[in-house]
Amino acid sequence: MSNLIRRDPLDDLFRGFFVRPVEYGSQPDAPAVKIDVKEQEKSYLVHAEVPGVKKEDIHVAIDGAIVSISAERREEKDVKEGERVLRTERYFGKVSRSFQLAQEIDEAQVTAKYTDGVLELVLPKKAATQARRITIQ
Repeated sequence: MSNLIRRDPLDDLFRGFFVRPVEYGSQPDAPAVKIDVKEQEKSYLVHAEVPGVKKEDIHVAIDGAIVSISAERREEKDVKEGERVLRTERYFGKVSRSFQLAQEIDEAQVTAKYTDGVLELVLPKKAATQARRITIQ
């Protein structure tokens, strides 16, 4: 019997319409960092789910309009003598997510806050530079 995957046709239509994902070849079984992106007049607001990760293990990199979020959850080895692990389903390892926004980000003004497993980024838009007219001599 084949596996059926239900897809919303609008997902394909709007996927990447406003926020274009950047694929770098992640592990197929690794959980993805789920994000919400909102555009405001002067900034973007990003909420990223990274539950169970210490804030010291979360890294955000910005390169122009590309935002990269990576996190590492370290395996806890707290098996006591006389115990044995019957099943473990929690993921340990590194996850990352990159996406491109429509406008470049002002890296100096970015703020980040991590509360209850959700990373909140406020990404101010970089002021658009005016094209300079060159006088030909």
